[in-house]
Amino acid sequence: MSGPTSYSATEDTPSAGPRIPPVNLRTRVCYGSGAIANGVKNAAFSTYLLLFFNQVIGIPAAVVSTAIALTLLVDAFADPFIGRWSDLTRSRIGRRHPFILGSALPTAFFFVLTWFPPSGLSNFQMGLWIFALASLTRMSISAFEIPSSAMTPELTDDYAGRTKLFSLRYWFGYVGTFGFTAFSLAVFFVATPEFERGQLNPDGYVKFAFLGGTLILLAILVCGFGTLNRVPYMRQRDVLGEGATPPSHLKEMFGAFRNRGFLAIFGFGVLKYTAIGLYAATTLYFGTYVFKLQADQLALLTFDSLVAATIAAPLAPRFSGLLGKRNTSMLMAIGGIMLGLSPLVLTYFDAFFRPGDPMLVPTLFVIGAVYGAMIAISLINTSSMLADVVEDHAVRTGQHTAGVFFAASSFMQQCSTGLGILVAGMVLELSQFPAQIAVSNVTPAMEKSLLIHYIPASAGLWIIGALCLLFYPITEASHRENLQRLRAHEAQAKEQAIRDGAFGSPGR
Repeated sequence: MSGPTSYSATEDTPSAGPRIPPVNLRTRVCYGSGAIANGVKNAAFSTYLLLFFNQVIGIPAAVVSTAIALTLLVDAFADPFIGRWSDLTRSRIGRRHPFILGSALPTAFFFVLTWFPPSGLSNFQMGLWIFALASLTRMSISAFEIPSSAMTPELTDDYAGRTKLFSLRYWFGYVGTFGFTAFSLAVFFVATPEFERGQLNPDGYVKFAFLGGTLILLAILVCGFGTLNRVPYMRQRDVLGEGATPPSHLKEMFGAFRNRGFLAIFGFGVLKYTAIGLYAATTLYFGTYVFKLQADQLALLTFDSLVAATIAAPLAPRFSGLLGKRNTSMLMAIGGIMLGLSPLVLTYFDAFFRPGDPMLVPTLFVIGAVYGAMIAISLINTSSMLADVVEDHAVRTGQHTAGVFFAASSFMQQCSTGLGILVAGMVLELSQFPAQIAVSNVTPAMEKSLLIHYIPASAGLWIIGALCLLFYPITEASHRENLQRLRAHEAQAKEQAIRDGAFGSPGR
């Protein structure tokens, strides 16, 4: 029923059987650094894709946001099958690594190609281009992100250890997202006499695309080759024939939605990542048109997220130890978004620093760092909660299908560039914010219209999503009980296999 070892590679408590070596620092870093790939993709697709095609090329926001949102249909079909496929794979390098290593080149290639649409396309044709390339990029990155995330509960089953592992992964993800953004703003999107705001300069997107593709390629390869040493100690595919038919695939995927803990996380995940996507797609609009910031100032402000991730990584396990994972996720999400929206709320009432004020950027930086740390702590704990759902589901069904659950996690994250950009497009359309408008032509009425449509949408998504976690039932005590049940079941299965082999099977 299991691979060469028992259920998982627990670092602190060895399982029955041969001693499993702990996950060393090098492997942890290689594993965590893989998140840079998804971070770069998220930064580019969530923050720049709408701005590039809307304000640089001139495609209506409704066309761009709708094309990107439709890729969710592809994700909804592809992600669960990628996860289930990785659960069922057998190979010399395990069930996760064939997908991880095989996704590197396609993901980098499709990412770069997205930013080079053919000239002369109509708005509709451009929408088809965005849909096709975004879908291919996202399916390729899913082939990496789902199996690599599914490795986490296979690397350790320790309740607190998982939170630490996800803390490291989220830190690298933030490095990818905001480090790439900051570098691009500081180096590629510099102001020129022709383009006062460098982020509107089309020439900058050429180097932007190639750097992003290179970082994605390297991050995936480092993660894949750097974790190969753990393959002998991770759970492999269950017995042959299990779930091998299409009906079994569908049964397993839909069976996940009968798990109460998973449903709570899924509801929160879809809404929170939609809110994150909404923020990412509009943050340059606020920085450019409301606060009138230059590219170098925007680059500086992206570092507040790196500070936030550095603060959150060590604090996330501590808060979960004090408050529990569920309460930490809820409280940090709601408190964080209230703080994060405060500059926009105050700006709407003309009570915040005006553009050009020397206190504007430092204040935005501090608020962004604290708010970002709170949101990151919430995200880290929610991901750790999802890893705990794997054992809860295994106790109920006998199936160890981390790939299925982390496929759902991947789908939730894709909502940030799908539903999030769709909502962003709706906000821009409802606020009647014009395309390709010069910063000097933006009126206070335009600013207030944008703010009054954005603030309730963002707050509502976060608060309603966080309340979904009230239905999450797993605690540290119930998680430990689940592990004990699984170990007892596997011990009985091994004893039965020995008896059957010795006495019940014919000689060969």
